[in-house]
Amino acid sequence: MKPAVRYALPLALAGALLAGCSSGESDDDGQVEAGHTHAPGQGHTSMAVGDGTRVSEVGYSLAGLQVREQPDGIGELRFRIDDYEGEPVTDYVEELTKELHLYVVNDDLTVFRHLHPTRDDDGSWTAPFDVPDAGGYRVVTEFIAVDEGGNGDHVVLGRPLALPPGDPGDTAADDRAVSVSVAEAPTTGPNGELRLVVRDAARRPVELGTYLGAYAHVTGFHRETGAMVHLHPLGPPEVTQAGSELTFHAEIPDPGDYRLFAQVRVDGFLHTVPVELTVEQSA
Repeated sequence: MKPAVRYALPLALAGALLAGCSSGESDDDGQVEAGHTHAPGQGHTSMAVGDGTRVSEVGYSLAGLQVREQPDGIGELRFRIDDYEGEPVTDYVEELTKELHLYVVNDDLTVFRHLHPTRDDDGSWTAPFDVPDAGGYRVVTEFIAVDEGGNGDHVVLGRPLALPPGDPGDTAADDRAVSVSVAEAPTTGPNGELRLVVRDAARRPVELGTYLGAYAHVTGFHRETGAMVHLHPLGPPEVTQAGSELTFHAEIPDPGDYRLFAQVRVDGFLHTVPVELTVEQSA
């Protein structure tokens, strides 16, 4: 993937959920937020600022990013969110059951992870970190911070991370048990709509569970600029002959090719499936 054109930053991230990989993750509150969807530009508390291609936005900065080696061989990612005075932020609003969502992706968008780090009392965040290859990555954080007036500031920040050669992490198995395809692609602007179809290996509809309060999480990256979009379905899936269909309100500002990572829970397992999407300029 090319560097982010607008900010002259090399797009990079880290993570190791590959095509069709699955896990038995169960950190779900079991509650579905009907009618909820958001992307940079749309959220519960405020309009999100940023698309993950900048380190700082509206007085907030992604700071202190580092990877530490651990005795068990799994690395630890550590960072802070600083305010305009350079002090760590410690007051957040939960969004989809978490105070902060962390996304990690590599330059060519073949490695992806959606993580939920732990915050210490001093405002520093840590998360397990294990990726299959060295090279260029980008770490993206999405959060709602409480400002001095008690309002929620919805912000998306990103910072490059270059990993030197070393022992590769474990690569997730290529699991074709679940497929996700595009039934309707959005155009740019505030009225875009994305429809995805989820099926099993026999091309039959699947029964979708919830993950972090939603029937699906879709995180996408523009292949040229690296701009991130983050979407959730408007409601429960509709079962049709094509499969289990999910509809998303997709407010995407820039046309072009995106790679989406759709996270869906089927039979108790969380599957992360890459999906190619082309967004056309609206008329």
